[in-house]
Amino acid sequence: MQRAIWVMWPSFIIGGIAEAVFFTLFDPMDMHLFGEPLEMGRTAIYTLGFFAFWAVAAASSALTCFLQKPAADINNFCPLKPPDRPPGCPRRDCSQDCCE
Repeated sequence: MQRAIWVMWPSFIIGGIAEAVFFTLFDPMDMHLFGEPLEMGRTAIYTLGFFAFWAVAAASSALTCFLQKPAADINNFCPLKPPDRPPGCPRRDCSQDCCE
């Protein structure tokens, strides 16, 4: 739940800012999709634009959380048990639980 809040709240704010900047520069009534003018009202276009910007920002934040991993997890992880580790491995003779 905490990660969901880490992703959704900042992306909500960025979605709002992105929408304000985008629609300050572009009029929704002048927009075209695949060469055809949009046949929706301004409010509908603003709403869809906000959710699109929010989704992009949420995807970016979610990818950051997904790829984030503490260095201790990366450096201390070994899938092999100590006797199965290759010769020369500094943790081959380790018999403590931290090396498992």
